[in-house]
Amino acid sequence: QVQLVESGGGLVQPGGSLRLSCAASGISVRLNNMAWYRQTPGKERELVATIRISTVVTYVDSVKGRFIISRDNSKNTLYLQMNSLKPEDTANYYCNSWPGAFAPWGQGTQVTVSS
Repeated sequence: QVQLVESGGGLVQPGGSLRLSCAASGISVRLNNMAWYRQTPGKERELVATIRISTVVTYVDSVKGRFIISRDNSKNTLYLQMNSLKPEDTANYYCNSWPGAFAPWGQGTQVTVSS
């Protein structure tokens, strides 16, 4: 059974940092291209960052230089280090495979950036 469990979100002030985790079971983060997505109410889910099997990473322009995607193969876990957070980063963050998100979506982890 494939399961993705996101954690690490919370309330942070602008300029702060958070590290999100995505614990995967039934799917290997090492053998699949993986990604972080985010969604705010009333909007479509947005691709934020990807990490390929080859470890090549990509980012949406709005987070370049601030976010870092990584994975721990031994823990089968995906991470998103978020620095210099802005109010516009407020969203529910999800992980899944990429480009096709074929795993069931987890509940995500809410990130709120506010003073």
